[in-house]
Amino acid sequence: MKRILISALIAALPGAALADAKADEIARLRAQMQKLQQQMEALQKAVDAAAASKPAPAAAAADDANTELKERVANMELKVDKLNTAATDGPLAGLSITGYVDPTYVYNRAQNSAGFQFLNHQNTYAYSNSTFGDVYLDIKKTFGVGPTAPSAEITIMPNRGSGNTLLDGGSGNNIINTAVVNFPLSDTWSVNAGLQNSFGGYEVQQSNQMVTLSHGLLYDFSDPGSYVGAGFAWSHDVWAWKFLLANEQYRTHANLANTGTNAANGNPQVKSNNTPTVTARVDYTWSSALDLGGSFNAGRQTLLTGSGCSSGFGYQCGATDPYSNYFFVEADASYTLGDVIYNAELDYGQQQKAAWNGGQAQWYGVSLLGHRKWMTETLGKMGATLRYDYLNNSKNGGGGGGVALGSGGYDGVNGFGVDPACLASGATDCKGANRQALTADLLFFPTDQLTLKLEYRHDWASQAVFQRNDGSLKRSNDMLGAQAVYSF
Repeated sequence: MKRILISALIAALPGAALADAKADEIARLRAQMQKLQQQMEALQKAVDAAAASKPAPAAAAADDANTELKERVANMELKVDKLNTAATDGPLAGLSITGYVDPTYVYNRAQNSAGFQFLNHQNTYAYSNSTFGDVYLDIKKTFGVGPTAPSAEITIMPNRGSGNTLLDGGSGNNIINTAVVNFPLSDTWSVNAGLQNSFGGYEVQQSNQMVTLSHGLLYDFSDPGSYVGAGFAWSHDVWAWKFLLANEQYRTHANLANTGTNAANGNPQVKSNNTPTVTARVDYTWSSALDLGGSFNAGRQTLLTGSGCSSGFGYQCGATDPYSNYFFVEADASYTLGDVIYNAELDYGQQQKAAWNGGQAQWYGVSLLGHRKWMTETLGKMGATLRYDYLNNSKNGGGGGGVALGSGGYDGVNGFGVDPACLASGATDCKGANRQALTADLLFFPTDQLTLKLEYRHDWASQAVFQRNDGSLKRSNDMLGAQAVYSF
């Protein structure tokens, strides 16, 4: 299937180039027609002048030249009409292919590792190895023209997209990142269906739209992920709404979990998560610069269960059901004026029986970002970004949301979970780590297509849960990164 999709994409690329060539040819022919029409007007004036002074040979020659020009213009008009028809009604009409490549270099202090990250097929998602360092393709086909024209849009991200890192347990080998069909009902209403990213937060997935190299803590570990479902969107004046009825997040099908064994025949018993997830978002455009928004999610989510559970679910195998109630809500604001950007976000989420000790998982946090661009004489256009993130995940030992703890009760790569020293002491009230991160980026814009980013990021936790390459545990980690993003 992957080969078929890649072959289809390769076949489509020349088509997209052909569509651009046709548009260029139409523009060139129209320019030639305009010049010929100007020449015709000049010749007509010469014919009129010759006729007035009655030199018959000169008038006849001018008439012949004018007739020849009229025939050339008529032929060109016919050709332009044919090209226009192909551009608007042909198989390539409404097709666009855009995207970017973003090779990235990362130094990670905790792992004592340094190197390029590009086309990395490792399906482990971490803040130091998230959606950067990949190829991104956006393929969109619009059927018709105007605001009520339906469309189908597929984004391909073979190595760092949702299909490889998050969908269906992060099993990988899925190059599709999103796939959405959109059908407008009017200028204000539309329905849509397919695989799409969640509605939460101010951050976007695409590197060429980010003013940092890495994502913030809320994007990576608090906000919901992607959904398969159907919904609608409405927008009018300063208000916009989106609603989606979907599977639980990250599932491309109704999830099934083994719940036991049939005593009569020994076959496994399974239970499906038939409860749909409801998610929605509202945005209010306060002014041309300020947007205020918020979203929520409610449904049932699969419990993360340890491999040592012979029965029961959850980290401590204490839950009798493989799914539990999930709820998330957030509010965000975006201010963009000229070369200045400010973003803010507040999150709250909870999931029953999803914490490390088997109790309710709860998390809340804040993210603040500021960005500014300016011009320099020597380096041209530049930019700088500063972001601060805080995520509280201490309740019942941590867990829930996008936090996945290992068998020891902590995530040593991302810095979440219970301090192993607390567990070793035999305490029953060990708290999970609260996380903070400070990120600073310097950006350069050599061309409209190319963006260069340099990033320093310092992450720290309230517990010693960052694992170093020598096996020791520390409270903090540092990361340095450089990235080149080329858009096309």
